[in-house]
Amino acid sequence: MPYDVVDAHLQVWDPESVHYPWMAQDPHLLHRTYRVRDLDGALDEHHVDGVVLVQSADNRADSEHLLFQALCSPHVLGVVAWVPLDTPDEAAAQLDQWRVEPIVGISHHVDREDDTQWLLGDRVDEGLTLLTERRLVLDLPATTPELLRHVATVADRHPKLTVVVDHLGSPPLPALRAGDSATWQRWTTALEIAAEAPNVVAKLAGLGRAAGPGWTVDDVRPAVDHALAVFGPERLMAGSDWPTALDAHGSWDEVWGGLRATLADLDEAAVARVMGRTAVETYGIPPLVPER
Repeated sequence: MPYDVVDAHLQVWDPESVHYPWMAQDPHLLHRTYRVRDLDGALDEHHVDGVVLVQSADNRADSEHLLFQALCSPHVLGVVAWVPLDTPDEAAAQLDQWRVEPIVGISHHVDREDDTQWLLGDRVDEGLTLLTERRLVLDLPATTPELLRHVATVADRHPKLTVVVDHLGSPPLPALRAGDSATWQRWTTALEIAAEAPNVVAKLAGLGRAAGPGWTVDDVRPAVDHALAVFGPERLMAGSDWPTALDAHGSWDEVWGGLRATLADLDEAAVARVMGRTAVETYGIPPLVPER
């Protein structure tokens, strides 16, 4: 029996023991410890079978914290960790030490690199080959049209590597509301270019934060509709982006319910893909009970 409903992008952190550089710029609301168990009741209420934890800081301590959460919570199906992709030997050694851990992918915050070409560097390219060899997925917060184009380049260079676009490439929803069609067009075109690569998958996550506080389902629907048009439900997965979503005044329940509402026009099979099956297949999550 497979997992049917999976929150493919959940983040947890502990600022008392792990350094998160971005906290200096983010609201005080997020400056506390968040653990998976904080959501146990909500996950059960919405019949979510499990979650994939995604790193929120490019350091080993954060990944170790996620692995500890995985050990403590039956809801955790996999962890997207961090290794230094630009130092392949060190990355390989770190993955060797984690060989029995539930790591399903690796992420790096390319959007926080001073070098906008970081992802395309030769050393990083070696690191991406390492991920392919180990059958690990690459998660990328490609939050600009330029980075979305880099996703397409990486996917073309590494056709056997699955690349996941986090946060749907940060759609400029405020610009759309303001009538700035040029900014919106740059994002839609870049997402289309990324989607042309068959080994690229995208997450419907972080849309409330992209839209801004007080967002509604109608505010985020244009981004979801465009993603469905270019990726199809077979290459889209849903993620709450909790607790970062709290910054946009969206509880886990509100975000998850909002995402589900944007899929109201899809048939049952397509909804099942987005709400769980795509994540299970992309990350290679084993079934609850082997199917016969």
